[in-house]
Amino acid sequence: MNSPTRFVVALAWALASLQVTIAATVTYNFNIGWVTANPDGAFERPTIGINGEWPIPRIEANIGDNVVVHVTNELGNQSTSLHFHGLFMNGTTHMDGPAQVSQCQIPPGASFTYNFTINQPGTYWYHSHTGGQYPDGLRGPLIVHDPDSPFLDQYDEELVLTVSDWYHEQMAIMLPTFNFKGNPTGAEPVPQAALWNETQNLTVVVEPGKTYLFRVINIGAFAGQYIWFEGHNMTIVEVDGVYHQPAVAEMIYVSAAQRCSFLITTKNETTANYAFVASMDTTLFDTLPADLNYNVTGWLTYNDTQAFPEPALVDELDPFDDITLVPYDNQTIYGEPDQIIELDVIMDNLNDGANYAFFNNITYKAPKVPTLYTALSAGDLASDPTVYGTYTHSFVLERGQVVQIIVNNLDTGRHPFHLHGHHFQALYRSEEEAGTFEDANVTEADFPAIPMRRDTFVLYPDGNIVLRFRADNPGIWLFHCHIEWHVTSGLIATMVEAPLDLQKSLTIPQNHLDVCAAQGIATVGNAAGNTVDYTDLKGQNSPPGRLPDGFTTRGKVALAFSALSGILGTIVVAWYGLVPDPAAHPHAVERITQAGEAVSPSDSSEAIPESKGVLATAGSTGSARGT
Repeated sequence: MNSPTRFVVALAWALASLQVTIAATVTYNFNIGWVTANPDGAFERPTIGINGEWPIPRIEANIGDNVVVHVTNELGNQSTSLHFHGLFMNGTTHMDGPAQVSQCQIPPGASFTYNFTINQPGTYWYHSHTGGQYPDGLRGPLIVHDPDSPFLDQYDEELVLTVSDWYHEQMAIMLPTFNFKGNPTGAEPVPQAALWNETQNLTVVVEPGKTYLFRVINIGAFAGQYIWFEGHNMTIVEVDGVYHQPAVAEMIYVSAAQRCSFLITTKNETTANYAFVASMDTTLFDTLPADLNYNVTGWLTYNDTQAFPEPALVDELDPFDDITLVPYDNQTIYGEPDQIIELDVIMDNLNDGANYAFFNNITYKAPKVPTLYTALSAGDLASDPTVYGTYTHSFVLERGQVVQIIVNNLDTGRHPFHLHGHHFQALYRSEEEAGTFEDANVTEADFPAIPMRRDTFVLYPDGNIVLRFRADNPGIWLFHCHIEWHVTSGLIATMVEAPLDLQKSLTIPQNHLDVCAAQGIATVGNAAGNTVDYTDLKGQNSPPGRLPDGFTTRGKVALAFSALSGILGTIVVAWYGLVPDPAAHPHAVERITQAGEAVSPSDSSEAIPESKGVLATAGSTGSARGT
């Protein structure tokens, strides 16, 4: 630990901390627009970039800095917004970013300024929080450096790695075919590729005998990732911006939106290069296209004249269990909760035949007035959850309360749950298929005395989790699954924290109000836009109605497929009547036939690249190989 390089790193940070006695202001000017990208080498597509570039810039600051991000929307055909994932936004909840929650979306041609101070160190990211947009490329790292990090003298250099899934089609095209009656089971589109640092075949140059801090961020839309480095162990020191006691791992699991920072010490030789692999969790996928490569491989490059070997077989996907981590600060468990929120995850159909995601019996629907603006304009009624609308699923929290969230998974898939504005203590996670927490026979005495903390935590299929946090950050904070398909399906609840305090302390900047005015979006009133009677929700945005009682799941699917069959039948009849004489127009017949084949949304063979190597089936217990 006494190498000259480490001494220089520590000295540089020490000098920086002495010089920056007054926090710096870090300013970014972001013009968000379309570029063209082909990160997997298989399909060129429109992608959302910043200042004409993609991948988008990394945001970096030191703890205590004021960050200003000037955004101009140059997309032309889509609105946008930015969320700075994992940052508490203390005192600036209006800078959090979700559209119709803490701001209006930014329409094409408009500008908007985010201005906030960062008082927490660690590894974060930023992404669009409008209309399921970020998988189109508007996603990038956000790193907060800490001159007082307890691990600063234990590494020579830090490296940032993003891992993600990638689709060949734009979200604006995929979403309508995902959330409609032709997809009654709610099967999520399967990604076409996985990426390291928004590319494939990544090489990371390292030097022998050094220790590196790797900051890994899953910026993907859907897939959790199993990650391992051949020939090297990882020593975990931070997750989601929280320092933890060092823990050695051979393999980790990083869900969408999670971050994990770890130390790796390189070997004292340069005779070989070593693969590192991210393998998508295929248990999340309803279908497994035969030519899908689940994995992406990079290499720790000791010597670029040596071979870059294929990864070895992995006998079992057995990642480190993050709930066993212990926070570095040894913060003990919060006391028994003042408020308990119990949420059941349900996937079900509504009377339009489409599949939706529910907490209890509510699927989220954005209000007509952003929830924050309702809180600021409702007076004393801001403490009444009614004013925020039925379908924002709002819970009003009092300042200082200890809040416990219990989530029961009545679904057969994993869900990474994220809370804005807070870290939570992860008190309990059941095994798969354990049922609800009520049946777990777990008491307060069974919870860990010093629970791990993070802001995104994975719930297992048919299982349950218990989270606990202190309501010490007035604001409007979403709690939602971070699989983007489930966000757009409505798996969201809203925490309205100390709204009367917000009224005393918060003023909305004029440029925020201007983007609302440009779109005719009200900035006062309840969820329905009613300014006369805040308890009158007539006219609020609402999802389609419920199916009649008595419909079984089989009946719902049958109804949806019957409707789809009717649509396809009409298309077939029309197609048959329009078929020209094949002898006279052979090319026209070919085009019409291809168009008919393209009608089915379940055709997963379209635009999927040829597999580039041996696959690993993540989630299985058999052998796996990276490529």
